[in-house]
Amino acid sequence: MVKGKQVLSVLTLASLMVLGGCATTDVHTKTVDTGSFSMPAYEQVTLENGLTIYLMPQTEVPLITVNATIKVGAVNDTLAGMAQVTAASLMLGAGGQSKLAIEQQVDFLGANLASGAGKEGSYLQADFMAKDAETMLPLIQRILLSPDFDVTEFNKLRQRKIAGLGQSKESPRAVINRYYDKLIFAQHPYGNAVSGNTHSLAQLDVPQVRAFHQRFYQPANVAINVVGDFDTATMKAELKKLFGQWQNTATVSALNLKQNLPVLDHSKVLLVDKGDAVETTFLIGGKGVSRDNPDFVGLTVINTILGGRFTSWLNDELRVNAGLTYGARSGFTAYSAAGTFKISTFTKTATTKETIDLALKTYNRLWDKGLDQATLDSAKAYVKGQFPPKYETSGQLAGLMSDMYLFGFDDAFINEFQTKVDGLTLQESQRLIDTYFPKDNLQFVIIGNAAQVAPIAKQYGTVTQVDIKAVGFGD
Repeated sequence: MVKGKQVLSVLTLASLMVLGGCATTDVHTKTVDTGSFSMPAYEQVTLENGLTIYLMPQTEVPLITVNATIKVGAVNDTLAGMAQVTAASLMLGAGGQSKLAIEQQVDFLGANLASGAGKEGSYLQADFMAKDAETMLPLIQRILLSPDFDVTEFNKLRQRKIAGLGQSKESPRAVINRYYDKLIFAQHPYGNAVSGNTHSLAQLDVPQVRAFHQRFYQPANVAINVVGDFDTATMKAELKKLFGQWQNTATVSALNLKQNLPVLDHSKVLLVDKGDAVETTFLIGGKGVSRDNPDFVGLTVINTILGGRFTSWLNDELRVNAGLTYGARSGFTAYSAAGTFKISTFTKTATTKETIDLALKTYNRLWDKGLDQATLDSAKAYVKGQFPPKYETSGQLAGLMSDMYLFGFDDAFINEFQTKVDGLTLQESQRLIDTYFPKDNLQFVIIGNAAQVAPIAKQYGTVTQVDIKAVGFGD
């Protein structure tokens, strides 16, 4: 778990940015002591082939987590869904060992093994007993470097993915974020849905996936994060033996994701018609921040007040006081070069307008009334109390280092978190509100019965209507 000790880092990524402080002190600010909280010691190593390795010993329990992170995701898709399907296909057999044989081996050890992809990264993660490292580490190496991409198993996987897409559109909350990203980012790579769509998945085949793997799964494009009960020198030697001979066969050129980001110059509404819907699900917001933004911690505190906890303004007004929904939230989703901000909730069709209007009125409190000291102090205490449990397990810590590798922030995020929270003043909070929370040209995604909701939707911006059963997410 995260403890009160100094960070030990052998190498520091030159491209990572340190998160800056939030503000000067305020004599009226209360500081809540939540104990010492800093990043556990870890070592970073870069092999000659460019492979990055993070080693973080945690000896409390005899478990190890290995997280291999590849800098390739939906933003790199040559065909929608390619990164996700490639990552999933790693599990279909490797090094001549069948999918079934791998599953049986992992189950016999009581281990877990999974793969997946997101907007900017793909992952292979394993959790296992420390005594089984000699079996699991070579298996991870084979899966990552030598997947078989068995045609029969691939066809089954593809059909499951296609069927899953159809099923997901039965639940607006399961897909609304994909529509929202498309509305915000349009043709920019951040608008790509990780899942792909039914047409693109049907076109995927093994040669395409194999070529995608060969292009992006290069050692210079990968980090292996190891957290758990191991000896650092022994683990380092074992990883060098397994991965040191892995050769780069192509140069991976990083996308300039800061380029060609759309300008949101007027309010837009994407109305997604679900004819059998008895409730309306909606998101409201706009652009957010990148993950390395120096004000990220301060924004976390302010968002906690608006919609980041059960006693937030949005939940109080929409759920507790008005009884319009079972829950309302807000939050920032941050990527390496940009991000989104959104308010999210749902309500019965008949109260759609009332709920949207109340959500907007509550959101505008950030400017109309602002924050008071008691509310800010409460949020600061809450955020500091909730933060340490997010980074206690080996899996959570491995995920943290994976995010550091992908999104360009370092352990200052952990080590300086409480100081930044304590330093947040009312004056600084207002600066963050005015700078980062979108106020004008808001963007709306509304999923519901269009016949009843369309007259309401047009009151909030220029409306584009699509059918939820249509392929894709608002293309």
